[in-house]
Amino acid sequence: MSILQSIVGFIIAIGVLVAFHEFGHYWVARRLGVKVLRFSIGFGKPLFGWSGKDGTEYVISAIPLGGYVKMLDEREGEVAPQEAHRAFNRKPVSVRAAIVAAGPLFNFLFALLAYWLIFVAGTQEMRPVIGAVLPETPAAAAGLQPGDELVRIGPREVRGWDQALLALLDVGVGRDELPLTVVTESGAMVQRSLDLRDVKLLGDDPNVLKVLGVRPWAPRLRAVVGETVPNGPAATAGLQPGDRIVAIDGHPIEDWRDLVEYVGARPDARVELTIDGDPPRRLSVTLTSREADGKRIGMLGVAPQLPEDFQSLYREMVREVRYGPLQALERAASSTWTATSLTVKMLWRMVVGEASIKNLGGPLHIAQFAGDSVQLGLMAFLKFLAIVSVSLAVLNLLPVPILDGGHLLYYAIEAIRGRPLSEQAQIVGQQIGMALLFMLMAMAFYNDIARLLAN
Repeated sequence: MSILQSIVGFIIAIGVLVAFHEFGHYWVARRLGVKVLRFSIGFGKPLFGWSGKDGTEYVISAIPLGGYVKMLDEREGEVAPQEAHRAFNRKPVSVRAAIVAAGPLFNFLFALLAYWLIFVAGTQEMRPVIGAVLPETPAAAAGLQPGDELVRIGPREVRGWDQALLALLDVGVGRDELPLTVVTESGAMVQRSLDLRDVKLLGDDPNVLKVLGVRPWAPRLRAVVGETVPNGPAATAGLQPGDRIVAIDGHPIEDWRDLVEYVGARPDARVELTIDGDPPRRLSVTLTSREADGKRIGMLGVAPQLPEDFQSLYREMVREVRYGPLQALERAASSTWTATSLTVKMLWRMVVGEASIKNLGGPLHIAQFAGDSVQLGLMAFLKFLAIVSVSLAVLNLLPVPILDGGHLLYYAIEAIRGRPLSEQAQIVGQQIGMALLFMLMAMAFYNDIARLLAN
């Protein structure tokens, strides 16, 4: 099911974002008097399509990893004299640049719209409350304490962990010191400062909070069985609701998180459970497993016993983030800008060696996040789409021949020189662009495969 969700989520995400991107090219081309011959979602052999009254062929093609808009162009085929004025190559450089730039700009517009819908509809977000501070870490050195709630990171106000993570990366990267404002458990608002001189937020470890030495708040549950899965490993071994697991293979189990971590790391293994009692009982259990995020996870087949105040405690830690239409637009613009800024910073720091290329993800990585976000619901999927849409826009605007940014670079040179680059120069540029793009894709695929093998 996890793999199926990832595939479906990936196809939907790519289809929606490519459609929006190509619609930008199509819509502006039509408005500026260029004839569009074909609007395709996907590459390769057309599966089905139809012809519009405007003479444009609309098709869905076999390979759902992109799309294109084919415009009338004398460089790609014969054009009837009466149609020459509608050819792309006959238009002024400003018109051609506007058509090319429209694709990435529509991706930014999609992100803005997605964030606006999220903020208007409202989302449930976990308050950025610190659950644990690891010793000998930047968080410990800054004096952060369990129970502290982050309310401001640098100049950014934060209301949930999503906003906090984006702010940490966008504001914190490249700084020696990062000021924080927190509200303590006693209600006092205090200032803290993270020393980041020896910290690489964009290093090999993608878990930013772990690098800083912080764990988000989570309810601490005793390792007491609430219910067992019928015919599951625990039920078969004789585990009963109310049993408290105090050790596995002699390894102490303090709470439910310890239990999940120990079992999850041992798919299909045979383990010995120690059950609290006088005297303690010992049960031998053969775990099962399931696949999640490309790796096998051990399963015991139990659910925790929840304390009576669990629901009220959880509600206290969840905040609904909702705004009116105008304020939501302001927040959406801010979120789109933050995502754009962070993407640009990350790419630049990879180029200059200040960020690990392991942060680069390919189709498999995107598919994994697509599946996770689909499972979490519509708002989570919209957030995922917004972030990927911004990334797609930024990548397309890079001044690399073959991408939209490369074409814009050619048009800028043409505007300055008063004439376009020679055909040979453009061909060489396209070859360089294809080589760079191939290298980028190869690194992304390598990282994807390395993650799978590591898991």
